Amino acid sequence: MLNIQNESTENRKQVSHLKEINKRKIVEHNDLITSVAKMDKTPLKIFELAVSCIDTENPPKDYMVYLSKQELFAFFDVKSESKHTRFKEAIEKMQKQAFFEIKEHKDKGYKMKSIVPIPYVEWNSYNDAVKLQFQPQIMPYLIELKQNFTQYALSDVMELNSKYSIILYKWFSMQYNQYEHYSSKGGRRDNQLEEYRNPSISIKDLRILTDTVNDYKKFGNFETRILKTAVQEINLHTHFIVSYEKVKKGRSIDSVTFHIEKKNQANGYSYKEKDTLYSQDEKARKEQTEQALVFKAMGSKYTTLLLENMLLSPFEMQDTKLMAGLQQYVYPLYDELKDLRGLNGVKEHLSYVADKQESYAKRNIAKYLKKAIEQYLPIVKRQVL
Repeated sequence: MLNIQNESTENRKQVSHLKEINKRKIVEHNDLITSVAKMDKTPLKIFELAVSCIDTENPPKDYMVYLSKQELFAFFDVKSESKHTRFKEAIEKMQKQAFFEIKEHKDKGYKMKSIVPIPYVEWNSYNDAVKLQFQPQIMPYLIELKQNFTQYALSDVMELNSKYSIILYKWFSMQYNQYEHYSSKGGRRDNQLEEYRNPSISIKDLRILTDTVNDYKKFGNFETRILKTAVQEINLHTHFIVSYEKVKKGRSIDSVTFHIEKKNQANGYSYKEKDTLYSQDEKARKEQTEQALVFKAMGSKYTTLLLENMLLSPFEMQDTKLMAGLQQYVYPLYDELKDLRGLNGVKEHLSYVADKQESYAKRNIAKYLKKAIEQYLPIVKRQVL
C-alpha cells in the first residue's frame, strides 16, 4: 500500500513538473544555434533544460542553475526503477563527451571556439536538488542577447528523440523567428521573407550542422537517417510542419530547401501539453505515421531475424506500438551495422543478444534491443576506424 501511495505522489510531482516545463522557453544566440553540437541526444537535452532555467533579465552571477531530479525524470519521461542509475550515467556522459564547436564570422574571416557547456554538476543521494554550473565562455550565447537570438519552446525539445531532430528544430526555429520578426517589423523584401520561411542549405553545410561529415556517405542513407527521421519527429511533436525538396546540381544532390509552416493552436490549450488534446488532423497524422512504420516493419528482414532468434513472437507482432518503435528506433541502427559489417554482422549480433537475453527484456523488447545495438555500434565503429 505504501509503495502505491509513493508511486502516486511521484506521479503527481512529475505532472506538476511537466506543467512547469510546458511554460518554459529557451533563448540562445544564433551562433550557438548554428554551432556543431559534439554530443548525443541526452547531453544536448540536459543542456537545453538547463538553459530554460536562466533568467536573461537577471542572469546567475555564479553561472549556476538549479534543477530537481524529479524535473529531469519528467523531462525525459523516466519512470523505471533504474532511473537514478540512468540519471547518473546521463550526467557522466554529458561531462565526458559534450562540447559545442562554434564558428563566429568576423570581418576578416572567422574564429573557432570549442566550449564544454556544463563542466560542473552536483547532486546527492538524500535530496532532490541538482546543481549545474555553466562554463563562463558559453554564457554570452545565453544571456547577451540584444540581437541575433532565437526563442523556442522547451516542451518541443522534450518530445524529440533524435539529436538531429533537435538540431534541425532549432535551426528551423531560427529561420522562422526571423520570418515572423521581419513580417511584423518590416525591413525585409518579400522575397527575403520567403527565404526565411523556405530556407535552403547546401548538403555540405547541412552535414557540418548535423555533425555527419564522416557519416552516412551515401545521400540515400543520410536522407533516411537524418532528414526523414528529423522531419517526421518535428512534424509529430512540435508546433512546426516541415517538408523539403532536394535540389540537384548535375547528377548529385547539391542542397535542400525546407518549407516551414506553423501549426494552429488548439483553442483554450497551449499547443504543447503532454497527454492533452491534439487536433483531429494531428491525431490522424500520428496514426498514419504509426501505420506506415508498422507496415514497413512487417516486411523488414530484421523482423524475420528477430523471429528466427526468438527475440520476437508472432503474438508480439500484433502490438502496433512495439512494431512501430522497432522500425523507427531500432531498425535504423541495424542498417548502420549492416553498412559496416553486412547482413551477417546483424545476424551475429542478434544471435549473441538472444543468447545473453536478460530477464527484463520480454517486458520491453524494443528498449532492450535498442540498448543492445547502441552499446555494440560504437565498438564496431572503432574497430572499422
